Amino acid sequence: MKLIRTVDAAGQVLCHDITQIIPGEYKDARFRKGHVIQPEDIPVLLSIGKENLYVWEKHPGILHEDEAAALLYKAAAGKNIHGTAPKEGKIELIADCDGLLKINRKALMAVNSTPQMMIATIHGDLPVKKGQKLAGTRIIPLVIEQEKMDAMQAAAGAEPILNVLPMQAKKVGIITTGSEVFKGRIEDKFTPILQSKLTVYGCEMVFHKVCDDDPAGITAAILEAKAAGCELIFTTGGMSVDPDDRTPLAIKNTGADIITYGAPVLPGAMFLVSYLDGVPVCGLPGCVMYAKRTIFDLLLPRLLADDLITAEDIARLGEGGLCLNCEVCHWPNCGFGHC
Repeated sequence: MKLIRTVDAAGQVLCHDITQIIPGEYKDARFRKGHVIQPEDIPVLLSIGKENLYVWEKHPGILHEDEAAALLYKAAAGKNIHGTAPKEGKIELIADCDGLLKINRKALMAVNSTPQMMIATIHGDLPVKKGQKLAGTRIIPLVIEQEKMDAMQAAAGAEPILNVLPMQAKKVGIITTGSEVFKGRIEDKFTPILQSKLTVYGCEMVFHKVCDDDPAGITAAILEAKAAGCELIFTTGGMSVDPDDRTPLAIKNTGADIITYGAPVLPGAMFLVSYLDGVPVCGLPGCVMYAKRTIFDLLLPRLLADDLITAEDIARLGEGGLCLNCEVCHWPNCGFGHC
């Protein structure tokens, strides 16, 4: 650092806090370490009694924290995200729209393994709202070597670490299965619950059919729903391992690509996800009808964002896959579904 006259300090970077005291009104740092002095700051500094200041002496290959923070932000922020103004080496990332937050976890780990910088995020693969804070980035020291920022950029890779994918309101088909419903012995209470959850995301049920426990009939209904233009198809009932539960077989017989039947999530272990010519076809276990939150809530946002679900994605849900069924549900602001 170097000592310069305050009147010559515009554009320089403070190396220490400057405290201002106004008796009975104010006592705090008026300017923080790292602040870039503006022309309008000079009269204030002089009024505090600062005729001279210690400022950062810039050297080639050394970046101020705010310069480095801008590089870190560039590596982190992708689609539908904006940042706050740099402050003390920190920039916050804010969602520009409602959507699904996607995080490149491998790249995030690589950046956070680079010395003297960090990115802290909320959990990914969950719905977020416009204006919601998604992450905070920070450069730890006041100045940092350019070579460390180069290493960060190499570790992050060419693609942004965070993106918000807009969710699309889908045309939904629901196939209700079970002889007890088909023959009118009990009321179908599953479909109204699904409709209420789908309405939250603006989705419309455009196809509904009640089927007996007959695999051929269920298969035909799924194919009929797809032909009717459904972009997302759910079957309800018949998803356990009992001999008379035939829905998984019916889904398989459509020719759909089964991603997984079974998931390390409670409630929701008997969930099935598949794709039929790109259209998701999901078998929903009975818990979706009576539990507050299930695997359905975890994966519906991803389905609406056209975020392809893999077997690895499902397996990863094991950590955080246990819902504690809290008396007051705060999902997604809780541990359920966070891995």
